[in-house]
Amino acid sequence: MKIIDHFLTQEEFEITETEISGVFKTTPIPSDLAPYYDSENYISHHQDSGSLKEKFYKYLQRFNLNYKRNIVLKFIQTGPKILDYGCGAGEFLKFVENDFQTFGFEPNETARKSALKKLNKTKLISDFDDIKNGSIDAITLWHVFEHIENQDEILNLFLQKLKKGGILFIAVPNPDSFDAKHYGKFWAAYDVPRHIFHFTKTGMENLIKSKSENWQLKKIRPLLLDSFYISMLSEKYKKTPLFWLKGSLFGAISNFKASKNYEFSSLIYIIEKK
Repeated sequence: MKIIDHFLTQEEFEITETEISGVFKTTPIPSDLAPYYDSENYISHHQDSGSLKEKFYKYLQRFNLNYKRNIVLKFIQTGPKILDYGCGAGEFLKFVENDFQTFGFEPNETARKSALKKLNKTKLISDFDDIKNGSIDAITLWHVFEHIENQDEILNLFLQKLKKGGILFIAVPNPDSFDAKHYGKFWAAYDVPRHIFHFTKTGMENLIKSKSENWQLKKIRPLLLDSFYISMLSEKYKKTPLFWLKGSLFGAISNFKASKNYEFSSLIYIIEKK
């Protein structure tokens, strides 16, 4: 499938299946991806504007953060150590730093500076040697894993840092969702070339099984608001008038259909280190 970078450059890329069934990769990957993130509108670097639109976004963001927090709390109790990998501007860490001993890792300098301004108790690390092996109870990646090219190396690193019985939370878009199939090449969550990999539910299960016998997929949970945001952005890419209205409608339809087959727009994979 050929997909255009609707968000920024209008360049065309191709998505092809890898040797792991259900896992797809964007090709070609630019040698320098930094310019493809260089936009004030990129959500990871979102800055407060004080507008009504921004206030509504913050309300929904808080709902989403609380939803993520509650999912984490179902698998680990308050108090343990948690690492948010690719923490962006630090919104999730800010929300949970009173519940856990929190660590963050963010390679982007702009996002990292934004996180430093708002975090009080969290330690932002730049070197993983700062974290002892077998010392972390949970690692979260909220729409980060699809951006990582060296996934073998990263998963091995997570195995080292997690305690036995520790939990890895990976949230990624689902190209088998109704909204993905409805919007096709306009589906915003393809987000090429920033999203290097794309995972169906079966694909993520196959990936986890193939990487280490020490990983065990425990549960899968949806990110319910993602279908609305992704559908609205997809309608915007299609230049639809009142894109927010039509996107909201198809976001709701996507969640309704997913209630029957569990193919939600975004899924959280909850993986235990055995």
